[in-house]
Amino acid sequence: MKRDSGSSAVAEQQKQEEKLWRAVKVTAYVLGTGLLVFTALANALSWYAQNMWDAFGRFCQTRWLEFYYLFEGDEWTIFLLGAGLVPSLAFWCFNGVLMVADVTGKPAFITRYRIQLGKNDPVDTKRLRQAIYVALFNQFFISLPMLVPMFSVMKWWGNTFSKELPTFRWFLVELSIFTLIEEILFYYTHRLVHLPLLYKRIHKKHHEWTAPIGVVSIYAHPVEHMLSNTLPVLTGPMIMGSHIVSITAWFSLALITTSISHCGYHLPFLPSPEFHDFHHLKFNQCYGVLGVLDYLHGTDTVFRKTKAYERHRVLLSFTPLSESIPEAPKRAE
Repeated sequence: MKRDSGSSAVAEQQKQEEKLWRAVKVTAYVLGTGLLVFTALANALSWYAQNMWDAFGRFCQTRWLEFYYLFEGDEWTIFLLGAGLVPSLAFWCFNGVLMVADVTGKPAFITRYRIQLGKNDPVDTKRLRQAIYVALFNQFFISLPMLVPMFSVMKWWGNTFSKELPTFRWFLVELSIFTLIEEILFYYTHRLVHLPLLYKRIHKKHHEWTAPIGVVSIYAHPVEHMLSNTLPVLTGPMIMGSHIVSITAWFSLALITTSISHCGYHLPFLPSPEFHDFHHLKFNQCYGVLGVLDYLHGTDTVFRKTKAYERHRVLLSFTPLSESIPEAPKRAE
């Protein structure tokens, strides 16, 4: 009996070992096949992406050379168009759409995403005209003249008008550096103009709009526009000796981004404007662009306790965050 029971135990153990071995082989086969398929797909996608990227790079390089020779290599004209005209057009085209919504309340697709409900609904057209006049003045008589010394700096670097475009990877590196420099310079110059003496004489003009709109992003005293709005954006490319195409892209992006921050609408799939909108509402919070220095200096502590902070994210649906994360009801006095 003992011998029979011992034999059956050994047989059972052998069966279990065979099952385990089969399971190991099947697992190895499945994982090995999956790894091979994944590697093949990854290589194919990588090859396809690289070819697409190379084709896009060749396309951009060809268009740039056509543009360069169209103006016969006239560096001042190319610089004026790239650093002045194109970013300005981007600013006014983007804000033109927003101003239609501000004045008419249409399309509802935009106005339903209003942050400060019941304000600028519709916007006061007299105040809007004043904001437009000031914005145009700042662009023509402050920003444009500042391009003259910048042009001299870029000529000294000698890379700005190269016939060879920078790689996209290098542009991303530059963009990161530009953004960091802008954050540092804007935060501290912005804190500077909030000092009582300078606020009363200079920065108060910008804060006339407690519920801002897009064009108000450059509605400011000339000194502030030079010191806080323009210089932080110009400094990065001057330090890096950037190509004019990189400068054009950066200036356009900077103007559209600050317009979004001031627009008063938390639109789907765009950067959140809640941070800077809260600054216009409360004055002494949220001084920076990214919020990094505000966190380090503790100038966002009140903001972090609000519903606005909960809404401070990219909206990935079409439901307004004012509906999905509404303000707490006010207590009856």
